[in-house]
Amino acid sequence: MSDDTPQHEGLEARIASAIAPTLTAMGYELVRVQIQGKERPTVQVMADRADGSLIGVKDCEAISHAVGAVLDVDDPFPGVWNLEVSSAGIDRPLTRTKDWIRFASQVATVEMVVPQDGRRRFRGRILSADENEVRLKLDEGGEITLPRGNIRRAKLVLTDELIAATAQPESEGEDAEAAPRKAPKRWRPPSERN
Repeated sequence: MSDDTPQHEGLEARIASAIAPTLTAMGYELVRVQIQGKERPTVQVMADRADGSLIGVKDCEAISHAVGAVLDVDDPFPGVWNLEVSSAGIDRPLTRTKDWIRFASQVATVEMVVPQDGRRRFRGRILSADENEVRLKLDEGGEITLPRGNIRRAKLVLTDELIAATAQPESEGEDAEAAPRKAPKRWRPPSERN
């Protein structure tokens, strides 16, 4: 997983390349860049903290200022545009190999660019993933291996199990909201557990 960056195309790829070094220097990782709208485009930047703790409002503000400055210099749009910065959230998009591996055993939906086995959309539990493919246990039964290069978009499905797996313990004391919180433990297959 030497190059575990999200795959983008066109202008989104240009923006991702421009802002990724700044995010990395600030201690964040780029999850996704998405452009919506034509007349007054909105650039949506989704990020994670590199240390695994949760992103808060202050993080989003810092990222917004830094990314905004980079994009003002890069000037990707001829007119007025908007910038939105957010965390990936619970039902996050799956854009990097590490995301697929981290959320193995959770339910995901996948939309393909080119149909596979006569369909474009799949839903199932993540069994495994690497740089090239993802394996799902489909809701309707059976398993399927999907090539990562043919995935248009994929995201986690909000389930009670996912909420429980990503729940953060309550901090105690008056600084509970300011206390850093760690990301949930990474899922490991039984064969790798002690």
